[in-house]
Amino acid sequence: MPTLDWIGKKAVVNHHREVPYRLIHCDKDLSYGDPEAGNLLVQGDNLEALKALLPYYAGKVKCIYIDPPYNTGNESWVYNDNVNSPEIKAWLGSVVGKEAEDLSRHDKWLCMMYPRLRLLKEFLSDDGSIWISIDDNEVHGLKLMLDEIFGRRNFISNVIWQKKYAPANDALWLSESHDHIIVYSKDKNVWRPNKLVRTEKANAAYKNPDADVRGEWKPGDYTCAKSADERPNLFYPITNPNTGQEIWPSKSRVWGYGREENARHLAEGLIWWGKTGKNAVPALKRFRVSLRSEGTNAQTIWLWDEVSHTQDGRKEQLSLLPDDPFPTPKPEKLIQRIVELASNEGDLILDSFAGSGTTGAVAHKLGRKHIGVEMGDHAQTHIAPRYSKVVDGEQGGISKALNWQGGGGFRFCTLGEPLFDADGNVSPAVTFPDLAAHVFFCETGSPIPRRADGSSPLIGTFQNRAIYLLHSAESVGVAHERAGNVLTGAVLESLPLADPEFSGARIIYAEGCTVPDDRLAALGVTFKQIPYQIEGI
Repeated sequence: MPTLDWIGKKAVVNHHREVPYRLIHCDKDLSYGDPEAGNLLVQGDNLEALKALLPYYAGKVKCIYIDPPYNTGNESWVYNDNVNSPEIKAWLGSVVGKEAEDLSRHDKWLCMMYPRLRLLKEFLSDDGSIWISIDDNEVHGLKLMLDEIFGRRNFISNVIWQKKYAPANDALWLSESHDHIIVYSKDKNVWRPNKLVRTEKANAAYKNPDADVRGEWKPGDYTCAKSADERPNLFYPITNPNTGQEIWPSKSRVWGYGREENARHLAEGLIWWGKTGKNAVPALKRFRVSLRSEGTNAQTIWLWDEVSHTQDGRKEQLSLLPDDPFPTPKPEKLIQRIVELASNEGDLILDSFAGSGTTGAVAHKLGRKHIGVEMGDHAQTHIAPRYSKVVDGEQGGISKALNWQGGGGFRFCTLGEPLFDADGNVSPAVTFPDLAAHVFFCETGSPIPRRADGSSPLIGTFQNRAIYLLHSAESVGVAHERAGNVLTGAVLESLPLADPEFSGARIIYAEGCTVPDDRLAALGVTFKQIPYQIEGI
């Protein structure tokens, strides 16, 4: 398989592993509505935010939509990932320039995207998908990078969105009128898109000119794109019962059905010879009532009159926030189509480049749970107010079509300090629930099933393993053994059982251990020292 290389790639391939896990703090003053609705808005660098969220949401997200910088040279994005590499350190803090001014801007963009995509993949459920808006500047590099991370076999489509409804008369070459939406699944064998709701235009194709009791139908082609040489069994005559004439298909395009199937069609009255009964070629009656679904399959070209255009997105933003800083926000109808194709009510949607907050707003109106991540101050000044208006029932965008009446809520969160300090020790600010969630995820690769409040050292079970954590955040100045952070013989005997009949392995995380190895082995216990043996993604 072809691979993509660029300046700095070797330094960022595993950078997502080096990003520290951070605490997440909720701000009650900036949160709004029902705090238990399951929706988050996180302000902070999205690479660090994704790493902080991973222990809680790995494998739980049904749909990811992101709209990263297009790297056209007209944005003012800055590369600020702290990667230990000479060529990358030289980029830090500098605005990425235009093509002629900055010959490394494509390398910077790829270095920025790679670790984020590596983490985003970990959030997806097995039946989840990721949708990425991009334009011609980076689409080819993005496609190759996604092939590497998600696997080429999991590529779904390159959707073309007609973002403009009229040509630009001042275009020097061709008038650009589209964006790409690149779609990958976590596992193509599992993922299936939902159907689109049938439109009046699609339904108009079904009629009932012969008053068939089975209802409306439309004619389908009775031939197929095969020659008589390729499919000789499909090259045979059909008799028109109205004229008695034998009808042969073309040798270059034979019938689409064999003799037995044709006989069944005749017996069931499914063959249509036109209003006069004398058409040169028959058609197959396809009844609307027999459709497998009332929906239709989505196509790969989305026209502006179906999903809106950038000017609609701009108008939606200005109606909500007159000082909106986003020149080309995505319209709500576009995001609605993505969310409806890729998820169902109650599913979790993630957008780690939240921008103007459209993804979260649309997901909320469609009854999905959502997580948005945005680094800039507009997380507070624009997205949070927009989310609040959605909760209050604002009537912009898709609200009227959905009869949106408001409800729900969201939590506004910020990133705190890392779980571990510069020396690798657990930070004093880390609580038992914080460390328990982190330990469980690192041990199992899955989020902790329920919040561990510290009332029990047993934090959960996974695949015939019981995971324990011995940790007291109030052990500063206290002997570790006395604080309960050390696995002693007495502590080992007092550990609660996962279940009276549980016979699996016990994994115990603690700062130290005084129990001999042979006794641990005899009891099926594995000791892992904090912090040195906590290994995460």
